[in-house]
Amino acid sequence: MTSPQHHDIVVVGAGIAGASIASELLERGQAVCIVDSAPHPASACSSHAYAIAHPHVGRGAPRLLRLTHIAFLMAEARWGKTWKRHGIFQPNKGDKAFRRDDVTSYLKSLNLDEGIAQALYADEAAQLCGINQDGIWLPRGASLNLSEATRDALKPHPKLTCCWNTSVARLEKVNVGWKLLGRQDETIMTAGKVIIAAALETKNLAASIDVRLPLRPVRGQLSIFSVAAKNSWAAKLPRTAISGDGYCLPVKQLPDGNYQWIVGSSFDEGESDPQEWDSSDDFNREQAKGLLNYPEGDINQLQKAGSFVGIRCVAGDRLPIIGVLTQRPGIFLATALGSRGVLWSALAAKLISAQVLEDDFALLARLGFAADLVAALAPARFFAGALVAAPALGALASNSKPILPSAPKAR
Repeated sequence: MTSPQHHDIVVVGAGIAGASIASELLERGQAVCIVDSAPHPASACSSHAYAIAHPHVGRGAPRLLRLTHIAFLMAEARWGKTWKRHGIFQPNKGDKAFRRDDVTSYLKSLNLDEGIAQALYADEAAQLCGINQDGIWLPRGASLNLSEATRDALKPHPKLTCCWNTSVARLEKVNVGWKLLGRQDETIMTAGKVIIAAALETKNLAASIDVRLPLRPVRGQLSIFSVAAKNSWAAKLPRTAISGDGYCLPVKQLPDGNYQWIVGSSFDEGESDPQEWDSSDDFNREQAKGLLNYPEGDINQLQKAGSFVGIRCVAGDRLPIIGVLTQRPGIFLATALGSRGVLWSALAAKLISAQVLEDDFALLARLGFAADLVAALAPARFFAGALVAAPALGALASNSKPILPSAPKAR
């Protein structure tokens, strides 16, 4: 009987996270096997062609602020080929006073110079980026076609093995590391180290080795609107992206003179229905009015031309889960990327590669990746109290049952 093939490093999941990690390891001279149940990469949420990327500049959550700044710089460097830099404007909330000097001081406190973030009054914003609102201009903000980026990261390489149409149902500890088993309990392969980057499916694979993770699905729907050249919206459409309550991409003029405008997205907690919902398009129409500060806009003039539905995965504290699963040596996780897959996947590539290769983290430290940030992302943050003994594995990890917000909200 032929023994199953053994790989030193296996990545489960060929979305943007798995592809980023695999690409980083390949660049560092490692042989990598990537496994996915689909016939090609970027089959699920990473088939998204309209993702945006910018550092978080809201108040509160200091670790999130630091992490998104670091992750943005990593993403900008990683996705050079497919990075579409057009700037992103973040409008001031209408019910909050806007004082440019105060906001500028705040941005400086975050170590964000004017090359990354600028506080602008409405007249300045109108002149610089065409948005007649007070707010923050992020000139290096960009959009990314996740499918293109994923496929580029997994282009043929002499040290890359791809196993498509291969579903991993569970993991099992063996002497050489880990055994990957299929739905019929057949052995697929063995691996010294396994990186699970399979979005919500990470929950089931972790459960197969008695680790419970607080992951939930979040359904998001983007709307692609057609806007007639002569209707009242045409003069309002933005030439840059906007991120606030929802987001939109720069308008695109079509050969017939009309416009295509992409607005999103709904944020349906606990939902995993991949079908298009008319209610989500209506939600996005209302968001469009808020993004452009155009409350009198007739939403019936935003005609649906298409949609994209993605099922994102989030953890209770809204931070990603990235790092080594210390209770199960040789297992690493990259999941709960939520609506920031562009940023978190680039960060995961650096962090997990450093952990897999047992680096001294000198490079990450130079990028500002302090120990407290590593801990903030680590799977271990959800394990509370004493670990309970479990046969063959030594310990059963329990999570701290974090509370997730129940109200739907656009992201």
